[in-house]
Amino acid sequence: MAKLNLALYWAAACGGCDVAVLDVNEKILDIAAVANIVLWPVALDHKYADVAKMAPGSIDLCLFNGAIRNSENEQIARMLREKSQVLVAFGSCAISGGIPALANLKDRDDILRRVYLETPSTVNPDGVLPQTGCPTPVGDLHLPEFYDFVYSLDQVVEVDYYVPGCPPTPQRIWEVVQAVVSGNLPPRGATVGALDKSLCDECQRVKRDKKIKRFYRSHEIITDPELCLLEQGLLCMGPVTRGGCGTQCINANMPCRGCYGPLPGVTDQGAKYLSSIGAIMDARTPEEVDEIMQGIVDPAGTFYRFGMSTSLLKGAVKQ
Repeated sequence: MAKLNLALYWAAACGGCDVAVLDVNEKILDIAAVANIVLWPVALDHKYADVAKMAPGSIDLCLFNGAIRNSENEQIARMLREKSQVLVAFGSCAISGGIPALANLKDRDDILRRVYLETPSTVNPDGVLPQTGCPTPVGDLHLPEFYDFVYSLDQVVEVDYYVPGCPPTPQRIWEVVQAVVSGNLPPRGATVGALDKSLCDECQRVKRDKKIKRFYRSHEIITDPELCLLEQGLLCMGPVTRGGCGTQCINANMPCRGCYGPLPGVTDQGAKYLSSIGAIMDARTPEEVDEIMQGIVDPAGTFYRFGMSTSLLKGAVKQ
C-alpha cells in the first residue's frame, strides 16, 4: 500500500501540539511506516516553496495547530487547504483561538505599544515598531502583517475535522492517523477524540451538590483529593467542557481549564459556565453575589482561556 502524505503545521501556538505528536513515543515509527512527512517546520527542513509545487489534494492528512495571528499564518492555511484532502484543526488554538486569542481583548496598536515601548525590560528610545517591509542594501526584508484579530482556523478556511486539547493527548493523535489510514472517517465536521458528554461524567471525584460561598485560587487552599474541585471553591470548567482527555489535570489535583472546548450545542463556553457557577453560589443578596464574584481574579482569562475567537464575545468592543 502506498504511504500517505502527512503534513503538520505550527501557526500561532506555543509548540505543545508538536511535542504531543512526539509523545506517541514508539508509535512514531508506526506513523513513519505508513506516512511520508512532507511538511513539519518544527522538526524537518521543508520549505514553503516545496509545498507550493505540490498538486492540489496531494497531501492526504494535514494536522494544523495554532490560531491565525498574521498574514503568514493565513497564507499557509490557504495553501495547505488547497493541497490537503483532509485538513484537521488540531488543538485548542486552531479550533477556537486558544490562549493567543486572549489578545483580542486589546487591539493591534495596544499590543505593539505594550511589547515594544512600555514593558520594564524594553530599551527602545527611538520608539521603533515592527514594519512589514524594510529596504536594505542587499534587498528588501519582509515581516508578516500582524492582524488586529486572532482567528480560529475555520474562520479562514474550511476544516474537515477537529481534534481538541491543549494539547491533544497522544492516544487521540494516534487514533486520527489510524482513522485516515483505514479510511474509517466520521462525517466531515466532526470533533474527533472527544466525548459528547461533559468532563464531569468522566471525573471520579465525589459530588455532593454543595453550595459555595467563596472561590479560591489553586495556591490558596489544600484540596481534598476525593471531592469535586468546584464544590471546594476552585473554578473547574468540567461542567461545560467536553470529556475525552482522561481527566489528566483533575487527576493531578488541578481544576479543568476547558481546553477540550464546549459541549455539543453550546456556542459560548464562558457564558455557559457563568450560568453553571451561578447555580451553586450560596448567595441571597446582590451584595453577597458581588462578594463571591470578587474571588474570580481573571474572569476573561478563566472563562475564555481557549475560546475567545469563536465566542459570542469575540474580544474587546471597539468604539
